[in-house]
Amino acid sequence: MQPSRDITRLIEIMARLRDRETGCPWDIEQSFATIAPYTVEEAYEVADAIARGDMVDLEEELGDLLLQVVYHAQLAAEEGRFDFGDVVAAITRKMIRRHPHVFGDAAARSARSAKGMWEAIKAEEKRERAQKRAAAGLPTEGGLLADVPAGMTALARAVKLQKRAGTVGFDWNDPRAVLAKLREEIDEIEAELDAGAPAARVGDEIGDLLFAVANLARHVEIDPDAALRGTNEKFRRRFGHIERRLAETGRSLDAATLDEMEALWREAKGLE
Repeated sequence: MQPSRDITRLIEIMARLRDRETGCPWDIEQSFATIAPYTVEEAYEVADAIARGDMVDLEEELGDLLLQVVYHAQLAAEEGRFDFGDVVAAITRKMIRRHPHVFGDAAARSARSAKGMWEAIKAEEKRERAQKRAAAGLPTEGGLLADVPAGMTALARAVKLQKRAGTVGFDWNDPRAVLAKLREEIDEIEAELDAGAPAARVGDEIGDLLFAVANLARHVEIDPDAALRGTNEKFRRRFGHIERRLAETGRSLDAATLDEMEALWREAKGLE
């Protein structure tokens, strides 16, 4: 079998890998649940390539992510539920429906008005989906926040929950009010530490603090996951500088004092 630019070839490869008699033993054993973590991981690798501006990596990572879609579609096809074509049809139908200003007669004078139409259509789709699930005998949990995916990163889910609650006015109007909440949460953590509270209670307060941080990021239109990824990379880069500078003198991290490492950290910071 030869590689191809045609998506059909990728679908054929996936079906071949899953063949019960001639396929790959590892692929045959997989399920939706076992593949899901890889799907999330590949999405992160796409985001990482974009953050680094690495188009060579991005091309490869997008292929890896596409494979995840094909994999899940193949699993569903084997169960007689849907196939890759159904997935394409569903998203095609959704995109056409959500852009009546492009594919229909509606007019959108700005990005804001286009987003407003998008949100209104999404709400209608949500009602239709609930009706469809009810007709199929599937659970239809109610509530404004019920369908916010639990599989998102904790920070991203916090932002989505906050945005959704904000649609009915349950929100702060000023980011400075969120700053006040941050200070309040920090004080509560300090109080728990001073009281010798168990780790679970301290953890609960730290969760509140992180939720408030996500809220602040949302109010100033910053993606908290992206901000934290940037800080993680900055920490890795500066710590790497410490290691290299110590190695230049024939020393290891274990042999260095905290003051020495702090001085080299400041040096790295200055170089940036």
